[in-house]
Order: sequence, then C-alpha cells, then structure tokens
Amino acid sequence: MYPEDSRERWFRGQGHWSGVPAEQWGDWRWQMRNRITRLEELEERMELTPEEREGCLFARSKLSLAITPYFFNLMNLEDPGCPIRRQIVPRSEEMQVSPEELLDPVGEESSMGVDGLVHRYPDRCLFLVTNVCAAYCRYCTRSRLVSNAQGYDFHPNFENALKYIEEHTEIRDVLLSGGDPLLLSDKKLDFLLGRLRAIKHVEFIRIGSRIPVFMPQRVTPELQDIFRKHGPVWMSIHVNHPRECTEELYEATEKLTMAGVPLGNQSVLLKGVNDDVDTMTSLVHRLLMMRVRPYYLYQCDLITGSRHLRADVSKGIEIIKALRGHSTGYAVPQFVIDAPGGGGKIPINPEYVTEMNENEIVMRNFEGKEFRYPLQDGNLLAPVGEGLPQQEEVLV
Repeated sequence: MYPEDSRERWFRGQGHWSGVPAEQWGDWRWQMRNRITRLEELEERMELTPEEREGCLFARSKLSLAITPYFFNLMNLEDPGCPIRRQIVPRSEEMQVSPEELLDPVGEESSMGVDGLVHRYPDRCLFLVTNVCAAYCRYCTRSRLVSNAQGYDFHPNFENALKYIEEHTEIRDVLLSGGDPLLLSDKKLDFLLGRLRAIKHVEFIRIGSRIPVFMPQRVTPELQDIFRKHGPVWMSIHVNHPRECTEELYEATEKLTMAGVPLGNQSVLLKGVNDDVDTMTSLVHRLLMMRVRPYYLYQCDLITGSRHLRADVSKGIEIIKALRGHSTGYAVPQFVIDAPGGGGKIPINPEYVTEMNENEIVMRNFEGKEFRYPLQDGNLLAPVGEGLPQQEEVLV
C-alpha cells in the first residue's frame, strides 16, 4: 500500500458546506435538492476557466450540468487539471465532434427488445429504469438519453420491460441501469426487485450505480433492508480516481456488503484522470480496502465530444501489465473496449503468449521471463521411477 493510501488521509467531512446541520448533510434528498445545476451557482463557488464557462453554456443542449455538494468537495478549485474536475465540469471541447464519434457509440438502440431494454447477449439484458443521475459524467455513454438535454424524451415503461423478460426464458441475468437505479424511491426499487425475483428464470440481478460515489448518503438502513429482502443483488459502482475513495464511500460500501451486496468496480480510462500506473495502482488498492473488487477498466467510448478525455489504448495495456504480478490478482481489472456499433465488450490484454504449437505454449510472465508449458499429456509426466521421491506410505 502506498503511504498516501492510508485511510488516515482519506477525505471526509462537509467541506464547503460545513455550516449545514449534519442531519441535513446526511440526507440524500438534501444532497439532490442542493445539487449545483446552473452556471451561476458554479461560478459562486469557484473560478471557471473560459473553456469551462463555455462548456457549461453548451451543456444545456448536450448533457446537463449537475454536481452534488458531497462530490463538489472532492475537486481542487485551484487546479483546472484536477482529475475530479475534469470528470464533472463541462468544457468547450465537448462542442467538438470527431468523425469517429457517435451518439449511440455501443449500438444500444439497435439491440432494444422494447424501449429501454437492451437484449444484446443471449442470456442477459440491460434494463434502463431512469434517465436521471445525481451528477453527470462528461464522458457519459448515454449522454443522448440522460438528463434529457438533447430532447430524447425517454420514459421507462416497467411493465413492457418486465413482460419482455417474462416471455424470454433465456434471460437469466438482468442489469438495472439508466440513469441511475438508486435514484428510484425505496418503494419503486422494492417493487422492481420483487417483480424480477418473481420471474423463475431470472437467476442473477445486478445494479450499475455511481450513486455511492456521488452521494453515499443514499445507502440508508431502508435501502439495506430492500437488498437483504431481494438478495443477492450484485452491484457495480464506478470509481475512477483514488480521491473518490473517501471515508463516506468506505462507510457506504461497508453497509452494502453487510446487506449481502457483492461489489465490483467499473472504471473508465480517462486522459488526465487515471491514465497512469501510479494512479490506477492507488485506486485498485483503495477499492480492495473497501471490499470492492476491481472488475472492468473501460476504454472510453466514442461518445460525441469526448476526444479530450479519451486516453490511448496502449495506456490501458500498460496499466494492466504493470498491475499483473505487482498487485494481487483481485486488484487487476479486465481492460475492455465496448466495440463500436454493438459488438459487446472485447478484452484487451498484454501479450503474454509468444508462441503456441502442437507441443507447447511459450509464455512471458510479469517480469518478461520466458516459460514453456508442454501441451502433450505424455510430456507432463516423468517416466515411472524417475524424478519422483520414493514414498514409504500413502495415507488416504
């Protein structure tokens, strides 16, 4: 563990909102009501660069501005290059659309069984349950949909989606996403999980959420009870930088795991945020301290206006190579590209296999040393009586 990863150095507290009563600060509904959603509100609290100000004006027609008070505290207001700030404050670069960029970069629209339900893989589906998030990541894959700034006018129809799942018995795995499912009321979430649990062929329920990161106050005793009632419900949270691993997030993940929710993390590789070995090493170590298994590291999707945030693919390979062998395997996520146009997630790995023939596979380990593994069964066994110590007695 790096010295800076000591929990004594993790952020906690109310920061710029130190005068707010603790009871209000700890209420997720207060966090939602007091989000910064307008340029004027942002400029009251920080000095924006010209690029940020222009980006905020453009956000009204692209992807809305929204930052929770809790997450705002994690920004360095003196540094325009702050990795938290780059993720959440709009910039004028979002106005520049490169030829390779798409409104629907991973081809969800072409795989929808019914509106709001993506059925791409044979045994699983993606159920979009809302178009609202607590805060809006500037690299959002669904920026066409969330916040409705582009007039997508998405209105999830739970009954249509549930009927589709009921009729397609090959679906055993349902992922709830959006928007963010944890912004549903407790009553709606309880209803939805209950309906899914009642479908006999649905074995596996997952939730994708950044709410614990943007607003850990949402993890209440009532939410814990819902997960206990309908569990096991698996959850993938979304942490990109070690600074996001705060004491409040630690407490939220503790509550989730105690409620029987297995946790994984999905990071997006972002230029100037986490595209270096030291940052990602620190992040994965902190995640394990919170009982969160690093799951995926995504290459940033080709969403419109995201070129300034897209790191080179070689950076992702470099990071995985550096983690392998130097951190526990639990800490190494799978680096993937969600193929443009709907090809699904494709693993991108360092080259460990250098040769493979009918006799052997030749490999290099994390140190670059070469090893050979025989592929013919006969080569795996030493001749009888040779190379093996004699044993006087075998105990069964």
